[in-house]
Amino acid sequence: MLSYFQAIVIGLLQGVTELFPISSLGHSVLVPALFGWHNLVGAQSADESFYLAFLVGLHVATALALVVYFRQDWIRITRGLVRSVRTRRIDTPDARLGWLLIVATIPVGLTGLLFEHPLRTLFAKPLAAGIFLTANGVILLVAERLRRRAEARVPVTVGAGPAIEADGPRLDALRPGEAAGIGAAQILALFAGVSRSGVTMAAGLLRGLDHEDAARFSFLLATPIILAAGVYKLPDLLGPLGDGIRPQMLVGSLCAAVAAYVAVRFLVRWFHTRTLTPFGIYCLVAGTLAVVLNVH
Repeated sequence: MLSYFQAIVIGLLQGVTELFPISSLGHSVLVPALFGWHNLVGAQSADESFYLAFLVGLHVATALALVVYFRQDWIRITRGLVRSVRTRRIDTPDARLGWLLIVATIPVGLTGLLFEHPLRTLFAKPLAAGIFLTANGVILLVAERLRRRAEARVPVTVGAGPAIEADGPRLDALRPGEAAGIGAAQILALFAGVSRSGVTMAAGLLRGLDHEDAARFSFLLATPIILAAGVYKLPDLLGPLGDGIRPQMLVGSLCAAVAAYVAVRFLVRWFHTRTLTPFGIYCLVAGTLAVVLNVH
């Protein structure tokens, strides 16, 4: 049904592609099709699927890796939220960031509960994944282009001194509506091939965040969403759908957790000085090839 080799490959793939802006859901469809693992491809869009039960474990492992990496951030955010509830005031950056994450989580949380299952069964197929992966590349490249145009705005002159660039907004200075808009962008990731981290980063860049803050907000925002989705579907793994694949799930989850930790560490450093452009180009090329070849 599911070999240990397949579990390791899909686990490593999930850990990397969930955080890289190249769509884990799209790759979980395209890579098995490329390797000829047709039982996994067919199971991806089935109503009841052992493969989806397996992916639940990988998602939980990925979320736990994010919690470990950002543990200091989450400790500060949790303390800020608790203090905010007690004092009924939002008077620290950590408290404000915590409430922004809550606001940003609501749109995709509600939409996912209503539409995740029908969208998966309809679009989690190789051809559709290739089309949406191509669209994901366009989103990333357009966001970068618009961001560069915004950075080329007319400098602000202060007194008689030299012209200076106006600073962009800090992450904790986002307005609730802006945070909700960034969070709502995750709804696009319900389509296999569109990256959750990619579209939230793109939305953050368009709201004026720099790459580093956009990436950090994206990863923090992804943590509760991925974890909640995994826990919500955990009964599938513990029920009949998980029979015969639980040992493989443990191996795959370990691989996913390690890969996710390495991936987020790499990406945090990458976006300190670099952009989404290479990932956009990759998605365009890979998605176009998948459509042209029409991997079955």
